[in-house]
Amino acid sequence: MKSLLKYIKDYKKESILAPLFKMLEASFELMVPLVMAAIIDNGIANSDTRYIFQMGAVLVLLAAVGLASSVTAQYFSAKAAVGFATKLRNALFSHIQGLSYTELDTIGTSTLITRMTSDVNQIQNGVNLTLRLLLRSPFIVFGAMVMAFTVDVQAALIFVVTIPLLAVVVFGIMLVSMPLYKKVQAALDKILGRTRENLAGARVIRAFCNEESETADFEQENELLLNTQVFVGKISAAMNPVTYIIINIALVVLLWTGAVRVDNGIITQGEVVALVNYMSQILVELVKMANLIIQLTKALACAKRVEGIFGITSSMENGTLGKKDTNVINGKTDDENAAIMFEHVSLTYSGGGDESLTDIDFVVKKGETVGIIGGTGSGKTSVVNLIPRFYDATKGRVIVDGFPVRDYEISALREKIGVVPQKAVLFKGTIRENLLWGNENATEQDIEDALRISQAKEFVDTKDGRLDFMIAQGGKNLSGGQKQRLTIARAIVRKPGILILDDSASALDFATDAKLRAAVKDMGNDMTVIIVSQRAASIQYADKIVVMDDGAVAGIGTHEQLLADNVIYQEIYYSQFPDKKEKAADEQARR
Repeated sequence: MKSLLKYIKDYKKESILAPLFKMLEASFELMVPLVMAAIIDNGIANSDTRYIFQMGAVLVLLAAVGLASSVTAQYFSAKAAVGFATKLRNALFSHIQGLSYTELDTIGTSTLITRMTSDVNQIQNGVNLTLRLLLRSPFIVFGAMVMAFTVDVQAALIFVVTIPLLAVVVFGIMLVSMPLYKKVQAALDKILGRTRENLAGARVIRAFCNEESETADFEQENELLLNTQVFVGKISAAMNPVTYIIINIALVVLLWTGAVRVDNGIITQGEVVALVNYMSQILVELVKMANLIIQLTKALACAKRVEGIFGITSSMENGTLGKKDTNVINGKTDDENAAIMFEHVSLTYSGGGDESLTDIDFVVKKGETVGIIGGTGSGKTSVVNLIPRFYDATKGRVIVDGFPVRDYEISALREKIGVVPQKAVLFKGTIRENLLWGNENATEQDIEDALRISQAKEFVDTKDGRLDFMIAQGGKNLSGGQKQRLTIARAIVRKPGILILDDSASALDFATDAKLRAAVKDMGNDMTVIIVSQRAASIQYADKIVVMDDGAVAGIGTHEQLLADNVIYQEIYYSQFPDKKEKAADEQARR
């Protein structure tokens, strides 16, 4: 929790004023039993109505000032807690954005969402209650005990015994419940993960009629969460009745002792009432403290979980070469015309046993269009993910424009590259806003050119407001092909030196796909294009084709070369164009 307190430094004033006003309220509250004692001993005992009204007015004044102090304290504590949570959430989000894909894959999306929402909210509530009650409740407890000693020392000894007993109960329950609240939060992570998967894959679940199976799995995890919460709830719930039992026993002893001492003329009836009021105040404050400790237990458990995320650093170290450096200095490579070089590259994912990529070695020249093809799981996406450094190679080097990617500042490297991922991701906002993600300084002409090249112009022109058409979250109001074309346009707006199309035209028909490839080729610049596809038609006109198989390069060449002597490429091509296979067989037979 200590490392998180730096986010409250901008709210020092509020963090000091909130408990101070609470202490002020508590001071007025401690004076109330003495005023009541005076009313009983002087006003009621002497039938002095005027004195009763005068002291009654004092009680009203104490209540009004206490209320004003309490409201002021609530305002400052709420402002500090909400501001602290806002800064913490922003810092956590920024930290998560700085983690590499390796850490994000390891931690898991559901865990990160829980940390950002539920955990931060629990910490916020803990800070709020801490500012309001952490000093107030002990102040009233010990203040009431001190005030009791000013009334009668012997009767006040009951307080000396009662308070330590209550402290043992309260802190004992806290020590037992804290580890259990960690288990509750972990179980909540699993529930969130299951819910997220089901919502994201609702269509798949229904298509395979697996609703009952998923419901059963969810109920099982939900039952585990329920049982854990009920168990820790029972332990926490024991706090109030146990404290009430101790307090009520203390009240009985106090009344008995007070009655004897009143009978002996040592103390007055009003002083007995004052002592009872002080004991009642202690009861109320200890109940508040018990609830505070329960909330603090949750908040501390959540704080450790959030600190755990902050403690995870990116395994990807930032290089030193900025954009200006790479524009002025030429990298030293064997081939000065090389845009991308893979030098015996291997990749093993975190937690993975075997290598996902093994000894990848090829060169992509500037201005070339290179196709990467292979079966599902052959490593096509893994290869292109190494270029913008989404993952780091475990062996070998990836070189871009003459410099190893590890030497670049990550932002400088990615400014050179436009990536269109397999899954088309659009954000809630207008078409223009989504395209400006690629280049916030893009002109209207840049946007129009990108729409034309990506073949998105034809459907954008039909939308109400064109570029101001509002896209729903995740692009749910667009078809798969429309989303893919807009993501391609977003990458083209960037005007990158390297454009990576990672199976990004899978939802396009063959005619649109062909137009897209022709438009990209006719852009008239030295942009290097890498097309990852399972369609042979999408890459057959590339300058070079890399065939992947089980994480290794199975062949490199043009379409004609690979069709002549590469078995894997032949299998892929002829499976998609069976009529070509028959023609090839006939030609072979004639020879």
